[in-house]
Amino acid sequence: MPEIPDTLFEKLNDMFGKRMKIDEDFLEKYSHDETAELKGNIPGVVLFPMTAEEISEVLKLANHYKVPVTPRGAGTGLSGGAIPEPGGIVLSLEKMNKMVEFDESNLMITVEPGMITSEIQKIAERYGLLYAGDPCSSESSTIGGNIAENAGGNKVLKYGPTGSHVYGLEVVLPTGEITNFGGKMVKNVTGLDMVHLLVGSEGTLGIVTKITLRLLPKPKFSVALLAPFESVETAIGVVPKLIKDSGIMPSSLEFMDNSSIKLACEFLNVNFPYSEAGAHLILEVEGNDRDAVADEYEKLGDICLKEGALEVFVADNRNTREKLWKVRKSVAEALMVYSPVHCMEDVSVPTASIPELLKGSSEIAAAHNLETIAFGHAGDGNVHITFIKGKSSEEHWKTHLKQALRELYELAKELGGCISGEHGIGIKRKKYLPIALDEAQIRLIKGIKRVFDPNNILNPGKIVDV
Repeated sequence: MPEIPDTLFEKLNDMFGKRMKIDEDFLEKYSHDETAELKGNIPGVVLFPMTAEEISEVLKLANHYKVPVTPRGAGTGLSGGAIPEPGGIVLSLEKMNKMVEFDESNLMITVEPGMITSEIQKIAERYGLLYAGDPCSSESSTIGGNIAENAGGNKVLKYGPTGSHVYGLEVVLPTGEITNFGGKMVKNVTGLDMVHLLVGSEGTLGIVTKITLRLLPKPKFSVALLAPFESVETAIGVVPKLIKDSGIMPSSLEFMDNSSIKLACEFLNVNFPYSEAGAHLILEVEGNDRDAVADEYEKLGDICLKEGALEVFVADNRNTREKLWKVRKSVAEALMVYSPVHCMEDVSVPTASIPELLKGSSEIAAAHNLETIAFGHAGDGNVHITFIKGKSSEEHWKTHLKQALRELYELAKELGGCISGEHGIGIKRKKYLPIALDEAQIRLIKGIKRVFDPNNILNPGKIVDV
């Protein structure tokens, strides 16, 4: 376990003063993220920088004293990516939460990494624009964390994940150098695409201190549909047809199985139409012409009914849409209340393979006598298969979860998919990475890490061991 030398401790105290925390309760709070099945590590100190220059100085000192540094946003991650090394330094970016520039002419906004994602969405809306990054945790997650994991969310089908909207980054490299990648250019092949190497690198290659995001014109009209189906298989089976046969690209296409719906409704104390149905699809379409949007959602609704939907409910105003989405976005929170010990996965497969994935995951759970629920992003193939401890003994849970996870990851790979679509590898999935990537790719990842971080100071032990 590393210890912070007295001389380093004094230097950090001189730099940060009251923005340095060492009391036990505070350190415990910053010892973990929201990965339910992982234990945290108590850091030696938590620092709250306000500038890239402060972060630079900390990293230079950390390199000199060989003390690990873990960057942290809101701590909402689900892979252990923000779990620090025991006794190391946590750099919490939550105070770096300001808008730096709003460039309406270029449809760009530049913000600091600690800004909550929904705040960026609200700023864009005030100008009649849209920030299309929309993870389910948007009310609590920071944009810096979204970038670290290349967060997905509800609108990936139409707009892509977080990385699709990132055009420029100010970054403090692990060695302490401050540099800028990209900018406001829409096209840029000057050198390598370092912006999108940093996006999704889980805080292992640099600490992002400014982010330039591209905004889009906000559609004037938005309508959500809720379609209950008798079974998960029927609901998922209609997904490819909704896009192919309609010729329409919905902005969202989500699904929830019966167990996840019941959990969320009980948690929120609300009723949901056809709550006994095997599964529900949520679709959303957007556009600038009311009649055109109506035509699109009618086409999608007709296909749902033709393919077995029990009914199609239309949410055509903000209030009803928000009520609908609240249920979907509350599944994870409801799960924490129902069973704090669980394992939420986010395997991703080609969309047409979702039925095989769900069938196979149910068989895996049954074979290991584990409870399971499934929900997620049906339109892009990213499914949150979740194993639940429930009434299992601790021994049964620990023994069978490991094998169930391996079988799930192997199934995703067989179906042409990957072991994480948006939550990241972190600590949680590190030992399973060879299932998804061959030796050559893992060797490249390690090599890139060594080039960026020769002393393995920054967020060590995440994704791969170096």
